[in-house]
Amino acid sequence: MRRGTVALFAAGFLQGASFVLVPALGTILRSAPYGMGNTTYGILYFPEIAGAVLAALSAGALYRRVGSGGLFRLGASSNAVAMVLLVLVSFSGSLAFFLLLGETLMLGIGFGLTNAAINRGASLLFPGSAAAAVTLLNAVIGGATAVSPMILDGLQVWLSWALWPAALLLGWLVLLAVPQAMEAVRSELGGLRAWKLSMLPFALAVLVYAICEGSFGSWANVLVSVDHHLPAADGGLALSLFWGGMTAARFVLGALPGSWVPRRPIYLAAPGVMAVCFLLLPHFYGAVALLALFAAAGAACGIFYPYSMAYGVASHGAEGTQMAGLLVGALMVGEGIGSTGLGLLQQYVSLNRIYTFSALWALPLIWLAWRNSHSSQAGRQV
Repeated sequence: MRRGTVALFAAGFLQGASFVLVPALGTILRSAPYGMGNTTYGILYFPEIAGAVLAALSAGALYRRVGSGGLFRLGASSNAVAMVLLVLVSFSGSLAFFLLLGETLMLGIGFGLTNAAINRGASLLFPGSAAAAVTLLNAVIGGATAVSPMILDGLQVWLSWALWPAALLLGWLVLLAVPQAMEAVRSELGGLRAWKLSMLPFALAVLVYAICEGSFGSWANVLVSVDHHLPAADGGLALSLFWGGMTAARFVLGALPGSWVPRRPIYLAAPGVMAVCFLLLPHFYGAVALLALFAAAGAACGIFYPYSMAYGVASHGAEGTQMAGLLVGALMVGEGIGSTGLGLLQQYVSLNRIYTFSALWALPLIWLAWRNSHSSQAGRQV
């Protein structure tokens, strides 16, 4: 085990588990004593997205000042503060909304900084296997996102939901004392010097991908249980299979040796699989077919983002931390568009029709994947 590996993957687990807490608390926050309406509850996500984007975009400049270890600690500390505020929410009624605004802001900042640091760290800790390392790291993040709501619900039934954010707070504090990921093996640029036009195609690929991920992940339940009139349990299962397919694909591809996995062909094929799922989902009304398609969509999404991260960082070694931060920011913006934009569009066109036209996203994604993975030097590093 290389120095910093434990901290790297532990941070991934803690980040995934922390980031999903507010969505997991949705039912509780809408009930007494909080009684939040849909509008009030929706406002909570704006500070989170803004904090994540601003933190991710400033990661390179912060790295220049405090180094990779300092960037890691800033992210962990921000997440720890967020968990403190969330624990306090359980003891407050009238102040809960304001505490949650602070919590989501700090969580967004922690998400942006921590993800930039650990994705960059994964590519440095395992040179020559960057795609596998980044893919496995994001599998850990996704796995934590899947299990965290179940732990929260279990503790709510047993004693109090606040025990889970308190446990995560302890985890973040312990993580600050664990040996950190190694410093970058080469000097990196920060600030304005770290920005290059060549970064934009990688950011655009992740932005478009994230719109697709948000379209699948945020609307799977609605498509299955509302538009296709299947039981609510089937809608929930479709969502679970989407995230499960994503996590499983990342674990498998991250665990397999590089000689067994043709990285570039898989990367190029992923948008095509997404397009097929977008095209077929509106035309199937049986539960088995719909569930299988959402699982396949999850597997395709599970491939595209970590491979984009690995190729982007490998192609910009001197600006690796800023590159990682830019892609995290692009991910958050795209997720927001895919999640909220589809809700606005459905005032004018059906979700089935939106899904059909969403298959066109595969065209820019395939071209961007081909272009971004074309560099022979980047290909050798991932």
